[in-house]
Amino acid sequence: MAARRVIKAVLVDLSGTLHIEDSAVPGAQEALKKLRSAPVAVRFVTNTTKECKQDLLERLKQLDFDIKEDEIFTSLTAARNLLEQKKFRPLLMVEKNALHDFTGLDTSDPNAVVIGLAPDQFNYPTMNKAFRLVLDGAPLIAIHKARYYKKKDGLALGPGPFVTGLEYATDQKATVVGKPEQTFFLEALRGTNCGPEEAVMIGDDCRDDVGVERDLFMSGFVVAGKYRDADEGKIHPPPYLTCESFPHAVEHILQHLL
Repeated sequence: MAARRVIKAVLVDLSGTLHIEDSAVPGAQEALKKLRSAPVAVRFVTNTTKECKQDLLERLKQLDFDIKEDEIFTSLTAARNLLEQKKFRPLLMVEKNALHDFTGLDTSDPNAVVIGLAPDQFNYPTMNKAFRLVLDGAPLIAIHKARYYKKKDGLALGPGPFVTGLEYATDQKATVVGKPEQTFFLEALRGTNCGPEEAVMIGDDCRDDVGVERDLFMSGFVVAGKYRDADEGKIHPPPYLTCESFPHAVEHILQHLL
């Protein structure tokens, strides 16, 4: 475990950490209230791409989480920012519920491919269309490359295997905009008046949540969700702490890092 230090901000993953689909992690609402009572900024970072930010916020409210829209930074937001900066016309391989976050973008005659978690899009005709676009020079943009995620009935494939398949077939490397990219975390910390070395991350994915490039100096807590035994050994250095759940991570922060 790392040496004790005072933190000023906590970044919290959503799916698998605070909730799993439409069920809250036991005790997560009360733990979040305790965390908010501490002298730290709290922000929420998510690679969720199955629904738009507004639908995600509504889901969280229905689960009795006190979270404001401007506290959430999503990989969909990061993807849209990149598309606008580069003036790309994307082939959007995302679920229908996520399309709202791309409203207003020109998607005619696509010159870029954007992939999120989109089970309905992962069929041969759509994948082949994406393959041909990338082969002809369109950039491949991965909203994230998670290998899998947690559902109520167990683990399920994430977009990573499908992105990797297109990379292999086209011999092109995807640009990743969500976690664990440094720019994603730095953008999420904007406005908190603290640097990454003064922040910790709580999430259920060793690689994407806490396996951030280490020159950020951000400590990470891994909690249950899609965590599997010995996951912490897959990154170096290992997470600051592996906890049973989000409430346990919060208790440790309140007792040892403030």
